[in-house]
Amino acid sequence: MSMETKADQRQRLQIRDNLASDYSDIYTAEALDAIASMAHFNAEQKRMMNERTRRRAARIMERRAITFLDPSSTIKGTSISVQDARDGRFVGAVIPGDLQRQWLQGTGPAAKPDSPVEANLRNVAYALLSGADGWMFDGEDALGQITTMSLDNQRSLKLAIARDPLFLEVAEQVAGEMNAWARSFFDREIISDWRNQLDFTTKIFRARGLHLDDRHLRLDGQSFSASIVDMSLYVVNNYKALLSAGSSIALYLPKIQTAEEAGFWNRMLTALEEHLHLDEGTIKVYVLVEQFEATFQLMEIRAALGLHFLGFNTGRWDYINSVSDANCWDSGFVNPNIESIVMTYGYMRNYEDRVRRAVNTADTNGNYALWQGGMEPNIPVGSAEGVANSMKKARSGAVREQQEGASGKWIAHWKMAHIIRPVWEEVGEANQLGRKFPPLTYTSEDAAGLTLLEPAPRTVRGARNLLSVGLQYGNAFGQGLQAAALKPADFFGNDDILYLMEDMATGEIRLSILWEWIHKGAALTEDDSETGLKAGDVFTEEIFARLLDEEHAKLLAASNRDVHDNSKNTTLPIARAIVEAYVLDPVKAPWYIDLLNINLNNHDLGVARQRIARYMAAFKNDGVRITENLDTLPAESR
Repeated sequence: MSMETKADQRQRLQIRDNLASDYSDIYTAEALDAIASMAHFNAEQKRMMNERTRRRAARIMERRAITFLDPSSTIKGTSISVQDARDGRFVGAVIPGDLQRQWLQGTGPAAKPDSPVEANLRNVAYALLSGADGWMFDGEDALGQITTMSLDNQRSLKLAIARDPLFLEVAEQVAGEMNAWARSFFDREIISDWRNQLDFTTKIFRARGLHLDDRHLRLDGQSFSASIVDMSLYVVNNYKALLSAGSSIALYLPKIQTAEEAGFWNRMLTALEEHLHLDEGTIKVYVLVEQFEATFQLMEIRAALGLHFLGFNTGRWDYINSVSDANCWDSGFVNPNIESIVMTYGYMRNYEDRVRRAVNTADTNGNYALWQGGMEPNIPVGSAEGVANSMKKARSGAVREQQEGASGKWIAHWKMAHIIRPVWEEVGEANQLGRKFPPLTYTSEDAAGLTLLEPAPRTVRGARNLLSVGLQYGNAFGQGLQAAALKPADFFGNDDILYLMEDMATGEIRLSILWEWIHKGAALTEDDSETGLKAGDVFTEEIFARLLDEEHAKLLAASNRDVHDNSKNTTLPIARAIVEAYVLDPVKAPWYIDLLNINLNNHDLGVARQRIARYMAAFKNDGVRITENLDTLPAESR
């Protein structure tokens, strides 16, 4: 292909403002050529997301539950039969050496809001010096999207992976700070040779899901898939350095709902490899099982991703939200307090069991896949008693997952690495590939188990927690802090109750449960002295309105430590307006993030209300989600 033809292809891409020059180190000619070569996938991505919305709407209208695929059918978009996938008659991946042992993976972004390069590089240094076996650098739920954060994230990763002198300077400083903390917490240092330590952790990147569009780049004037942008920029800018260092090119793929979508990702991965003259399967991927429908198609998803597939991850918050959303039509499905929905609770227990059985089903060549356990959100910061209790609970959760068959788990903060990793280190096995579990079955009883509710509290205290953290998360999102340390406002100042690191999933599930309680007439299980409500009373719009006023007032009165003062008259009122609109409308919006995204970089409550109303009208009247950056449209179209 001639350079003129490549230039013509690149002309189809429009990058907003001056970002093409300001981020020329990220929007390189090679990267833009790759994105242009992948542009033909954009139309299919839009079709698949529209199909998602139509499928959801049809299930709600027909009051129809999700079921397993017909075993005699073929996975859409592939030539693989469903039965072959279930029986392991497909060729999967051999796990690369640097991913064989992933006892502990950290997660977090490589950028901070409106921060210089040095400050962003500190995030990467903490991650790579943490002692985690792998680190999922997040481009999705935990990465703020205000201004140019997605590009700052890519820049940090490129500099760190290339071992740029600026990164090495930052890393040396951070190593000293980490050892100072460790001396006070463990009575020992955790980094003996910081340069060698940088090579210990496998770099993994989470691209944004298929349901999201990029905020900076458009194709022929139309919105463009964030998944294509993220995977292309990360892989193209880093594959040479990673391969020369003997490292895997590894991604996490979020929010996959069906095997058809997995097959779409597989085609995109293969196309990118072909463009870069890499062997098929060079890029490896984990799949986050955080969508309810995906749990009905686990082996089919493995088969559809073929040589690219590494394993599954069981992420708790996103999955609970998806179960709630997929069953929004079912008046009998009402979740309890979020604190009760742990991994051993009813439908969560059955979900985890299916995942572990799916990874330990062999493919044609006898290859198994990895199961990475869920997130540990605790941070060891608080009172001595609070930290001790929370760390005991965190370690107990890790022990349970290891015993159940997980090859590792996640942490949300680097300080947890040397607390959680020893659970697997003490056992000593690199992984649990091939551990024997019963084969997957596909009965009506299996399906019923995936929505199994068990008796648990549903209280006003629980509603306050849902509402307080949901509001705080929306506010943090608007500030560019999609990964934020949060706890309910009633516990501000109580150091026995620790902050938890939360990302977008925490907002999604909290609003989904509140929507359930109102629109399904949830009955409370306990008396509440503050409101005078009794066990058996129904949670109503009036109760929600009272709690919203009270919890919002607590946030306004909070110190700058818990709620930034500069947010109280800017992003917090917008977060409140979004929460109110989402929770009270009888038509359930599919994503909290949609309403937050269209209000990024906007501090005008009047504009926000217009955008919220516009989104809800488009979704209710036309079944259309607004996913593009409205600020890139002509003024009259915003």
